Amino acid sequence: MSFNHWELFDAVATAIPDRIALIHGNIRLTYNDLRERSIKLATYLCEKGVKKPQQALNGWESGQDHVGLYLYNGNEYIEGTFGSYATRAVPFNINYKYTSDELAYLLNDAKPFAIIFHSSFSNTLSEALKHIKIKPLLLCVKENNNDILIDGAVDYEDALLSITNTYPTFLEENVGKPDPSDLYILYTGGTTGMPKGTLWYQKDIYEVSMKVFAARLGVAPISIEAIANGAVNASRAVSMPLPPFMHGASQWVALGNLLAGFTIALPDDVKRFDAADFWRTVEREKVESTVIVGDAFARPLCEELEKNHYDTSSLVFIATGGAITTKDVKARLLKNLPNIIIADVGGSSESGAILTNISRNGSEVDTGKFFPNPGTIVVDEAFQHILDKGHDGIGWLAKTSPIPLGYLNDQEKSMKTFIKVGGERVAILGDRARLLENGQVELLGRESVTINTGGEKVFAEEVETALVSHPEIVDAIVVGIPSERWGSQVCAVIELYENSSVTDNEIVKFLSCSLAKFKVPKKIVRVHKVKRSAAGKADYAWAHKISNE
Repeated sequence: MSFNHWELFDAVATAIPDRIALIHGNIRLTYNDLRERSIKLATYLCEKGVKKPQQALNGWESGQDHVGLYLYNGNEYIEGTFGSYATRAVPFNINYKYTSDELAYLLNDAKPFAIIFHSSFSNTLSEALKHIKIKPLLLCVKENNNDILIDGAVDYEDALLSITNTYPTFLEENVGKPDPSDLYILYTGGTTGMPKGTLWYQKDIYEVSMKVFAARLGVAPISIEAIANGAVNASRAVSMPLPPFMHGASQWVALGNLLAGFTIALPDDVKRFDAADFWRTVEREKVESTVIVGDAFARPLCEELEKNHYDTSSLVFIATGGAITTKDVKARLLKNLPNIIIADVGGSSESGAILTNISRNGSEVDTGKFFPNPGTIVVDEAFQHILDKGHDGIGWLAKTSPIPLGYLNDQEKSMKTFIKVGGERVAILGDRARLLENGQVELLGRESVTINTGGEKVFAEEVETALVSHPEIVDAIVVGIPSERWGSQVCAVIELYENSSVTDNEIVKFLSCSLAKFKVPKKIVRVHKVKRSAAGKADYAWAHKISNE
């Protein structure tokens, strides 16, 4: 298998032109609609001067033009992705929560040929553009007809309407035939450092994060033709990726489903998470599968189901990842949705999806222990050996090929993360882990948020899991703060349920039943709302600031 994403999508869309590809409120786009709009965008970009890719570069270099997607979830995000690929440019994700300074950093790193953005972000983008070294093509997706375009921007729909004829030969004559080794770029979230652009071959990211959806077609995904033929005979299936497409997991679910001929549905409101909106969409569109991010999404979904009735009979599969989904919350989901299968999936921008924990009624519900996907390994502390099952001590979670080529524009970090262990090139993912005797991986937490207190290591995620298992704690983030005695001490930033009367001493006593004394927080900070990203990931920088005030 060696697939270029545009060629695969083009073949699938040609095979099933009238099937609905994307649903968002009143918007119903068929595969032919999505294909035609993507080709028009590709033609527009090509007419504006997208360059032909350069090959044979170092793993931290890109020889292709880049297109920034500064967008909420919607058809424009998908068109921006496939339209870029059709002209052999590389789309990249832009976190729409960034300040103008953070955005300027990202744009200076990515050096985009073009940026496609929603009009809501015009002011932040205008400010950021003052501090970047290039002048990208600007395509604005208006959210209201009276929105005013910023200086130099073109209305996205007008740009597409200006293309009256589309000729695939025009694209190939200018940029060449799309190739499986064309790049895929996914920027990391930047929650524990500055964002970095992971560089993948399209064929490799498809293999590790999207091929699984083609497997549902009932055919061996050995060729583009086989997948397209499988899509023709596939039964209707609707998936709803809930987090923003600017994050990898949701993006992989959306692209993987579309590359297999299935339908993507979006909630009516894509600017914020609304549990009632989610369940209305499940009921209306007969959604069969969804992806969420940990307790931050799962708890409100349970609360809404327990307050109001919805027809959830179509929903059979929930994937969750990116943040902790605790045992109690999984059990609560299964109580509300007794026929559901929950797949707790672990992965990263540097690995794709690599760990899976399945929960269903009638089986034990667990958190933090996963079965590894092919290529998932644990290496020793010194990065010298791949560890065997039941190894003694803690190692590093890692992934063997296929993995990224490197980080865009960062040779040093590329060479530190993508290394050779035992003669094999692997990605070191920054998570500490044990490979258990039964083959499961026990995930302990990221080294970057590990707290060294009095010579003992405390993994923040372990303490967070213990905290949110308390019946009066909604959410928690754990960080290390300076201590004269211990060097660092554990601090918990917690959000409580309304009208909670639990004391700090009661919380400490509760934690002491499951955690060693040195892991129990020595300081507890109560906040009205724990701050997380749009995808539900913990904001450790904010928690550090709050903890030290």
